[in-house]
Amino acid sequence: MNFIDFHCDTIEVLLNNPNSWSLSKNNLSVDIEKMKKGNSLAQFFALYINQEETKNPLDTCLEMVDKFYLELDKNIDSVALATNYKDLTKNKQKGKISAFLTIEGGEAINGSLYNLRNFYRLGVRLITLTWNFPNEIGFPNCKDEYVYRGLTSFGHELIGEMNNLSMIIDVSHLSDKGFYDVARISKKPFIASHSNSRTITNHPRNLTDEMIKILSQKGGVMGINFEKSFLGENIPAEVSDMINHIKHIRKVGGIDVIAIGSDFDGVELPSEITNIGEIDKLAFELKKNNFSEDEIEKIFYKNALRVIKDTL
Repeated sequence: MNFIDFHCDTIEVLLNNPNSWSLSKNNLSVDIEKMKKGNSLAQFFALYINQEETKNPLDTCLEMVDKFYLELDKNIDSVALATNYKDLTKNKQKGKISAFLTIEGGEAINGSLYNLRNFYRLGVRLITLTWNFPNEIGFPNCKDEYVYRGLTSFGHELIGEMNNLSMIIDVSHLSDKGFYDVARISKKPFIASHSNSRTITNHPRNLTDEMIKILSQKGGVMGINFEKSFLGENIPAEVSDMINHIKHIRKVGGIDVIAIGSDFDGVELPSEITNIGEIDKLAFELKKNNFSEDEIEKIFYKNALRVIKDTL
């Protein structure tokens, strides 16, 4: 079965280990060999920004853009850039995995809409508005003091321009108030690329039932995150933990709101699924739990395809 993964941090790790690993084959959770094994249709590659590790987020992000394209050039027979549904379809016909380019941490935009537009011209099609630090757009959900702080005035402008450009808005990591601001302002579907259910695991990075309902009503999706601390108490995190979240999300928001956002190569704690080539473990467990073939296909790729088609 095909699958689409809305989030991994592989490019940042490759950039920091230039002589050790490549996108073709590495000891990480995502490489082309493993994606082929898992029958990947598309992988969203995040340009991850950590404010504590960079003095200039814009420059750091541009360096990662360069690394992304260098890796694509080296693996031109297996993977190709996609910026919309049409690109993805063409790549599939050519037997290639589609690579979507995203930014995790809107501080890379440096508070300027022209930077947003230039990143769009470079191929970026999704932006996770915040990581774990406040920025010019809004606030993260990692501290109690940020939960009720919403988008800034620039953040409001940014949402409008991302809608105009047909870019995907990602609210994973964003404060609760920021989530509701996006839901109110955005004229297009938005997503939570790598977030689970807060009712099942009470972690601020997960979504409340009310958020799940709103996301579903807006035509968006949430990508099931493989990080242990967002799934439950088991070490390593088990596939059954993912099933618990998926069942609850289906009950609250319906099957059409569920997708995959592994967070591979950004996950600090272990999971029973150690790499993208083992994604069939999730499909097997879903079948065991009486999910239909159509439901599994929606989770694995059809819901993501719909958002790509409707938004980009």
